[in-house]
Amino acid sequence: MANIVPVRKEQHQKLKLATTRNISHVDGQHIIPVSAAEYAQSSASFPIVLVKNPDAERFRSVAMLGLEAGENLFFQDKKWTALSMPQSISMVPFSLGIDPDKENTLTACIDLDSEFVGEDKDIALFEDDGKESEVLTNVQKALGRLYDNERMTESFIKELQENDLLQELELNIALSTGGKKKLVGIFTVNEEKLKNLSDDKVLDFHKRGLFVPIYSMLGSLTQVNHLVQLRNRVSEEKVSGVQIVPVGKEAANES
Repeated sequence: MANIVPVRKEQHQKLKLATTRNISHVDGQHIIPVSAAEYAQSSASFPIVLVKNPDAERFRSVAMLGLEAGENLFFQDKKWTALSMPQSISMVPFSLGIDPDKENTLTACIDLDSEFVGEDKDIALFEDDGKESEVLTNVQKALGRLYDNERMTESFIKELQENDLLQELELNIALSTGGKKKLVGIFTVNEEKLKNLSDDKVLDFHKRGLFVPIYSMLGSLTQVNHLVQLRNRVSEEKVSGVQIVPVGKEAANES
């Protein structure tokens, strides 16, 4: 159980970090948050889609790491194998949280129960004179960038919604054993509606740089092939084929 608290000099001046940290917390996670600012780089490794809970209207931007729940095909033998790593993974044991002493203010937090945290570790969070160490300063800057990217991603998704550019997909997975699986509840950009945007809207999107994450997301769907290849290397239950099908349409694209 995590014990996440705001970083405070008064309580944590002797707290240190382990020199070597791992990302074992992602083992078994089949989706990972990814920001729109990371789409271009992440699209070379992962399918990037939007998901949402059935009882909520808010979409989340994620990279697919597997073809079913509990399957992370990029974390094998305790190693991360993808070309890039989403920023949300690398911040552990740190996160952003509400500052209890300042209303509506975010602050750097740390998981005191993390195996990488303790007074017996190697890298100090604070100098002997109480000043923040360079490590802590860099962590705070990285958390700030992560927050800014998350806000930008929320705005990007809102733009897609307001322009009715989202469509739901399902992945139909055929197995070599003859079985079938279906992955539902994933969304991407509707290419047909994108083509039908007005000239004014196209110019507006271009000036604001929205086409970079849009086309990165669309292009990333080809990485479903990569997931199949990785799955077939490590699983006895092989995938013999997969189809990406727009929900409500009969047409399918082979992947």
